[in-house]
Amino acid sequence: GMMDCKKALAESGGEIEAAQEYLRKKGMAKADKKAGRVAAEGVVVSYIHAGSRLGVLMELNCETDFVARGDKFKQLAADMAMQIAACPDVTVVRTEDVDPAFLERERAIEMEKEDVLAKPENIR
Repeated sequence: GMMDCKKALAESGGEIEAAQEYLRKKGMAKADKKAGRVAAEGVVVSYIHAGSRLGVLMELNCETDFVARGDKFKQLAADMAMQIAACPDVTVVRTEDVDPAFLERERAIEMEKEDVLAKPENIR
């Protein structure tokens, strides 16, 4: 929300990147409530770009089969697959290809989230 962003900017002295990290670490309670839900339904879509030189196979999950069967959800999945194919910033296909420094930075951010810090060390 806007007020969360305002507070994050105030906490970080107006630095946008620091405010983004603040918001990520805070975890936002709304997202935390949904984090425990299981998204076991969904669709698998494919997109093959013209010329068949590039393709995307993507799984998009949701909570109910009612949503998964909906035309809007299927269209969302197809649009996302096309956007992934069009995005020049997609550089990782497998988890083994992730830059270790980037992975370590993301893990450090995750470990500083309020909901994670509240858990015992062996669960973190």
